[in-house]
Amino acid sequence: MSGFYTIILLILSNIFMTLAWYGHLKLQQTGTSSHWPLIGVIVFSWMIAFFEYCCQVPANRIGFQGNGGPFSLVQLKVVQECVSLIVFAVIANVMFQGESLRWNHLLAFVFLVAAVYLVFK
Repeated sequence: MSGFYTIILLILSNIFMTLAWYGHLKLQQTGTSSHWPLIGVIVFSWMIAFFEYCCQVPANRIGFQGNGGPFSLVQLKVVQECVSLIVFAVIANVMFQGESLRWNHLLAFVFLVAAVYLVFK
């Protein structure tokens, strides 16, 4: 079950991370934050990123073999990167309608899945 909890926490973490990193761009497009000073955008993103860390740190602790989890350090990182890109692709396609996935993005994703496979061999 620790592997399952790790993946769920990584998904939640990456949702918050993507919103913290790119959500302000959507707010700017809608005019909500277009007049905010840069420091205001940074503080806003940090407030969201706090919740990312509240999920990321437990995910790493629960999932790491050294703490009784199922993943080595390298496996944990590769899984996190794969989850990160999947979450980013979904959020980017939902929030930014002009950003679409192309064949090269899909091929890159196939290579990432191959990387996950190789890390677990």
